[in-house]
Amino acid sequence: MKVDLHIHTTASDGRLTPEEVVRIAAKQGLSVIAITDHDSIAGLEPALLAAESFPSLRVIPGLEINTDIPNGEVHILGYFIDYKNKELEQALERLRNSREARAQQIVTKLEELGIDIAWQRVLELAGGGSVGRPHIAQAMFERGYIPSFQEAFIKYIGRQGPAYAERERFS
Repeated sequence: MKVDLHIHTTASDGRLTPEEVVRIAAKQGLSVIAITDHDSIAGLEPALLAAESFPSLRVIPGLEINTDIPNGEVHILGYFIDYKNKELEQALERLRNSREARAQQIVTKLEELGIDIAWQRVLELAGGGSVGRPHIAQAMFERGYIPSFQEAFIKYIGRQGPAYAERERFS
């Protein structure tokens, strides 16, 4: 049995739509996958709907939430979540709004450091999903400010970087 229980889609910082994830997972012979986007359940309905065309593939509705701990964070994965729960949906919207506000702060800090990336490009890279630092890193890479995607985190937008900004998290 082939299983992948930690998959992100374009609903957060993944590169594939939920439908593409399902199609590729089925093609690769996976039996079970979990869609676990950051602070978002937007990819679940499309993935579950797409999975109806692949009876040998089970899609588990999931979620990834970053939480604060002293001197760091922990990423918590939830499985078999009630993705239709209104309270959950509202809490996740608050987290996504905080992510977007943080991303705008990071872009402003980068500009102050002489790194000019367009906010509109960051939004395009997010594709309507949850805006995150990977989208900023990609915009930096595209503009030639960094030689590799990872360098954005190491030098600029990681927790110790000069352009880092906090966001709301659950404790």
